[in-house]
Amino acid sequence: MKDLEGIIVVAIEQAVAAPYASGRLADAGARVIKVERPEGDFARGYDSLAKGNSAYFVWLNRGKESIALDLKTPQDLDILKNIVAKADIVIQNLAPGALERLGLGLEDMRLANPALVTCSISGYGEEGPRRDQKAYDLLIQAESGLCAINGTPEGPARVGVSVCDIAAGMAAHAAILQALFARSRTGQGRAIAVSLFHSLADWMNVPMMQHRYGGKTPGRLGLKHPTIAPYGVFECGDSKPLLISIQNEQEWQRLCTVLNDENLPSEVGFRNNSERVENRHAVDGFVASGFAQLDRESMIELLQKAKIAFGRLSDLDDFVAHPQNNWVTVEAAGEEIEILSPAAIVDGVRSRFGAVPKLDQHGAALREEFD
Repeated sequence: MKDLEGIIVVAIEQAVAAPYASGRLADAGARVIKVERPEGDFARGYDSLAKGNSAYFVWLNRGKESIALDLKTPQDLDILKNIVAKADIVIQNLAPGALERLGLGLEDMRLANPALVTCSISGYGEEGPRRDQKAYDLLIQAESGLCAINGTPEGPARVGVSVCDIAAGMAAHAAILQALFARSRTGQGRAIAVSLFHSLADWMNVPMMQHRYGGKTPGRLGLKHPTIAPYGVFECGDSKPLLISIQNEQEWQRLCTVLNDENLPSEVGFRNNSERVENRHAVDGFVASGFAQLDRESMIELLQKAKIAFGRLSDLDDFVAHPQNNWVTVEAAGEEIEILSPAAIVDGVRSRFGAVPKLDQHGAALREEFD
């Protein structure tokens, strides 16, 4: 028996953030009823690169049941109300106020079903002057300041995955599980509100404090670290890149020994991290010169012996072939698709996932069940 077996989740969702949260609940055994518009979740059309399926949709919607409802019609609205009446959790990421305009306010749902946990995911939250501003991942990356500290000195950059959506989905998932635990003690549900902006804002606390209180605005340094040196990518003698991360003075001393200058840590400009950050050009020059003397695998061998953290700069071919990957298989539209497993492995058991639903695949059965 899976952990959330018997829990019914109604997911009035689209795109990434809400499907991320409900997808993790489905992985844990919850029955997730995905309510889609008649034309379907628009993420179904993001691409067709996963054996004819949308990569995002395959990743986020495995193991769910799909019903397509036109909530502007009384018949379909009644079906949704009947499903919600038997639900444990409702997740929604429609535009602010959309459910209320349909006569499906979350507060009314909880009054009718006091044990219900509701979770609304929005762009900027349910209050404040920008609550109604449309929000997508890149726009939130920009407004939250993330783009300002990500990129190179030549210009800002987007993080290459939907990090704001994922952050909001993770926050929603954690808050829902906390609510279920509290409900097991009190019998009462609760209202949860999560936004993309506030989820990413939480992640931005360190650069915010460095800027606001320390007067040190993190710069855009590409693959370097704004407040630690040496920390970044260096080219080895065979032209292959290798990243290192020095976290403390003991590691710095060991790295200098590896690079044949064990006295360097006692020289001005190299004695501690603050000095090294101010003297980054010389520090990086020293490391780069040492790395250039050996091919990458030889340098890795020395770093491993010295217990220095390193990482190869992988392209996606390297990543697909990475020996630490854990793979699982999901079925989508008759195709078997390998995807990377979620991070947590519980009691050594690999995850097994349900199929990715076709649009309205379960509509007839659900209409009959909840009519």
